[in-house]
Order: sequence, then C-alpha cells, then structure tokens
Amino acid sequence: MLLKGEFTPEEKRTFNLHLGYSLIEGVILGVLALNEFVFIKSLHGSNYQLGVLFQFSMVVFLFLFFINEFIKRYQNKKKLLRLTGIATRGPLFLLLFFPATDHTLLGTSVFHYLFLLIFFIYYFGNTVIYPLINLFLKNNYRHEKFGSLYSYATSVNKIVMLIATFLYGLLLDIDHHAYRYIFPFVAVLGVISVFLLSLIHFEEEVTERVRSFSDSVKRSAKTMMTILRGNKPYFHFEGGFMLYGFSFMITVTVITIFFDRALNLNYSSVAFYKNAYNILAIILLPFTGKLLGRIDPRKFAVITFGSLMLFILFVMLTEFFPVHYAVAGIDIYLMLTLAYLFYGIFAATMALLWFIGSAYFCKPGEAGDYQSVHLFLTAARALFAPLLGVFFYELAGFTFTFSLAIVSLLASIILMVWSYSKDRSGKDFNSNVIADQ
Repeated sequence: MLLKGEFTPEEKRTFNLHLGYSLIEGVILGVLALNEFVFIKSLHGSNYQLGVLFQFSMVVFLFLFFINEFIKRYQNKKKLLRLTGIATRGPLFLLLFFPATDHTLLGTSVFHYLFLLIFFIYYFGNTVIYPLINLFLKNNYRHEKFGSLYSYATSVNKIVMLIATFLYGLLLDIDHHAYRYIFPFVAVLGVISVFLLSLIHFEEEVTERVRSFSDSVKRSAKTMMTILRGNKPYFHFEGGFMLYGFSFMITVTVITIFFDRALNLNYSSVAFYKNAYNILAIILLPFTGKLLGRIDPRKFAVITFGSLMLFILFVMLTEFFPVHYAVAGIDIYLMLTLAYLFYGIFAATMALLWFIGSAYFCKPGEAGDYQSVHLFLTAARALFAPLLGVFFYELAGFTFTFSLAIVSLLASIILMVWSYSKDRSGKDFNSNVIADQ
C-alpha cells in the first residue's frame, strides 16, 4: 500500500508488512472473540474449565520477567519469532481431529483438556511475539510517525476483526462444530502473519551481559517492589486496578455462562453484541484519547470503572427484565443493549488506561518498568479471580456474583477519588509525582 506524506522507503516497506500482519491478525482475533462461547456451547466444557480458558490468556504474563530477559539475550530475534509462530500457532491444526458429535464430547473430558492445552500454548506465544513486534516497529518507524502508522494498522485490524466475528457467528449457527475446520485455517494464518513480521528489517545489537540471567530477573523483581513502595499515587492506581480486575475477572466467565444458560443466546446474537460495543469503542477512541491527555488518570479511571459497573448492573437486570425481540435470528434484549452501550464506553477508555495509564506516574525512561509491574499484577489476579467467579456462581448464583463485582468496582472508584483528592494539585500531577521519586 502506498503511503501519503514524507515516509522513508524503510518505513513504507515496514508498514506494508505491518499492515499485512494486522489484516491477518484481525481474522484470527475475530475468531477468538467467540472462543469461550464455543467452548461452553459447542464443546460442552465445564464452568471451571471455561474459567481456566480465560485464565490462560492472562496468567502467561507471570513469565514476563523471565521472557523479557530471554528475548534480550537471544541473538537471532527473527529466528526466535518464526520458531515461536510455528510452535504456538501450529498446534491449532489439531482441532481438525476433534469429534463432530455432541455425544462423544459429552462422554469424555479428554478433548476439553486438549483444547485448554492448545490455547495455553497459543497465549504463551504472545509473551514473545508482542514484545518483538514493538521492538521491530520502533526500530523502523521514526518517533513522530510511529503513532499514525500504528493507529492506521490497528484500525484496519479492528474492522477486519468485526467482519470475521460476524461471519464466524453465522457459520457456527449453521454448524456448531465449524471450529474444527476454521482453527486449522487460523493456524496457517497465524504462522504466515508471524513470518511476515520476521521480514521486517532488524539489526541485532551485540551487547555483553554483565549480569547473569538469574541476577537480571532478581533485579527486575526488586525494581517492581521499589516502584510500588516508593510511588504512592501509582500504588493507589494499581490498588484500584486490582479491585477492578477482580470484578472483571470474576464476571467475564460467568457472563459467558449467563448468555448460554440464562438467555440461551445463539452465536449470531453474541457476535452482534460484541461487534456493537467494538464499533462504539472505535467511534469513541479519538475523544477518550484526548480526554486522557487532559486529566489525571485516576479521574479517567473513575469513568472506566464506572462504565463497567453499569455494564454488569444491566447484564444482571436482564434476568429480571427479559424484554427482547428477534431480528433476523438475533435476540435483542433491552437491558443487554443498554449494558453493551456502557461496555463500549468501558472498552474505549480501558484500551488506553490499561496500556498507557502507568506511564503518567513515571519519567519517560521508566515507562517500561511501570508497565511490567502492571502486567505482572494482572497475571497475579488471574491466578485466582476467574475460578473464584465460577465458585461464587455455583455457590450463590448469577445475582450474587454480579452484585459482588459491582461492590468491588464501587470500592475501586472510591479509592481513585480519595487518592486524587489527597494530592494537592491535579494540574501539576505529573511533575509532582516525578519530583517525589
């Protein structure tokens, strides 16, 4: 694709490869958007197994300390990228050999555990692939061009994802076991997309490591503790995120169960709601991006946590006020529609807060360390929260689980308001934080 404006030949070549990767990944992410619903509706996985499936997507970040150091020390990073692509995307091809009958799937848990293992391997690959993507792009895009090129590729990725989710949902309504031949196709696409990335020009920096591998990992852990102890505003921010994350993770699996057991939604309906909130998020992102640039991230977090709280509230109310109508095979619930309007706001704000919120609490050179702390804490709560949500649901039902999440989100909002009000000046927030370090 030809770029308009002043771009270097290397930037154009890199962007074409980056865009190709984004297009292919859009298809893959569109398929994965329905993965948990496929697991419970088509494969008849148990509630706890469903919790583990979501858990795997987050808990892999616990290995970041080790993987980041491993990546730094690995000399041929292009080769590492290709090997990771084959090793972690290739196993998806095994789903071709899964049985196509409900009777067989209900009679044994072997295929459920194999499904979980395949996707643990897939998600583990992201811990290597995502850091290398950023590394390759940062080495080829100039700083002033990085944002525009990256955002354009991301926008294309989102549009393709929406189309893929919609078409996959329609296909699954025709054949509940369509995942058997879709995922082998996804496996091939996944390997191709990673190989495209490996074609991006990258010059290895040969550096001599003074510290041993174990010493470097220990130093990273020590840095994390120093950050949390020494930067109180950031500590409060992550405390709010722990309360939010607990709420999100105990409900994400339970909501999937709710869609299947309480509302009996088909695949097209689930795809409709997921696409609706994503479209709203895409529309709102330019506005939320400007807002985050003007206000303290803790004030911004109040909007994020509050919109998720209202989403969960209206999902809960759907059980008590199940007013709905069918349009072209899609069940449109009034309360669920309101819920996903708020989820669109949540998605548009969390997309920014989760990835760059930490950077507001530190000096530019420390952003990587702060984001590593953020990712590690995300993985830490993923160790228990998803399965705890299933436990609460099986113990006391949907309403109790959703109410618990709402209370936790309310606590996170109160913490953010208290932390912000404790600072003397919101206007000088960034400079005050840096000065205190």
